[in-house]
Amino acid sequence: MDVLSIGETMVVFSPNEVGPMRYAHSFTSHIAGAETNTLIGLEKLDIKTGWISQLGNDELGHKILSFVRGEGINVDAVQLIEDAPTGIFLKEKVRQDQTRVHYYRKGSAASLMTNSNIDKDYIAKFKYLYVTGITPALSESCKETTFHLISIAKQLNLKIIFDPNLRLKLWSEDEARETLLKMISLSDIVLPGISEGEFLFNEKSEEKIAQNIIEHGASTVVVKLGSKGAYYHNENYAGYATASKKIEVVDPVGAGDGFAAGFIAGYIDGLSIHEAVEQACNAGALVTTVKGDVEGLPSKEEIEKMKNTKITDDVIR
Repeated sequence: MDVLSIGETMVVFSPNEVGPMRYAHSFTSHIAGAETNTLIGLEKLDIKTGWISQLGNDELGHKILSFVRGEGINVDAVQLIEDAPTGIFLKEKVRQDQTRVHYYRKGSAASLMTNSNIDKDYIAKFKYLYVTGITPALSESCKETTFHLISIAKQLNLKIIFDPNLRLKLWSEDEARETLLKMISLSDIVLPGISEGEFLFNEKSEEKIAQNIIEHGASTVVVKLGSKGAYYHNENYAGYATASKKIEVVDPVGAGDGFAAGFIAGYIDGLSIHEAVEQACNAGALVTTVKGDVEGLPSKEEIEKMKNTKITDDVIR
């Protein structure tokens, strides 16, 4: 197998009506989790993946497990436990241009993960470990488990890919900054957003953010710049890439997870750094054309089609 990740995936409930949730009468549910979003994106790009997690042994836990398994992700390291529930969150569309998210994940099954969830023999089946800054924010035990997993992965010579995925609703700024910087120092590839770089280094320049991350120990950095594309920096190259063409955004949720999947797949497939980042931009852009977290994750054919309709004037050189 190729890419392993660890994290919490939840069931999302969204009111079908626009307005304060107290007036909602019907809800739609779907599955969402940053790590599994990226793993599903990788599966669609023919990269084999695995997931470490805990779910409650309840109907929502079984719903998630069935969905993730159905997308091709290996779930041998996912445990169902009796003494904690599966996490959920509510996505409230207060007005057409205003969305609020309400988490109900404190004390969830995933937040109770410990080092006992980490099986060295299972990790040894993979070549890459993909981690985000969300999992260590769930609880002190999850933070310890994340670093334990990274330590074993490094012993086994897995390449560590890290997306800070900052969630300040889950922990304090000081703890977040200290933990994310430590994770950067242990990573080979880092995929921050421009706002995360500003939070960590008090820098607004993508070049300076990338340089700071390189100085912390990473070998490759890709700074996401939203609709402007991304800036990349490694020991041999630095530059910009954008999506091959402009698209109409329907739902921006999940774009970063699609970006990560596009980049990691390109990296594994041996593309140049510029080509891999361009593929990441295309994948992230395509995600936004469909409502939902994973519904718009593209196949190889869709990314290739977008690349072949490239509008050169859109590319930052």
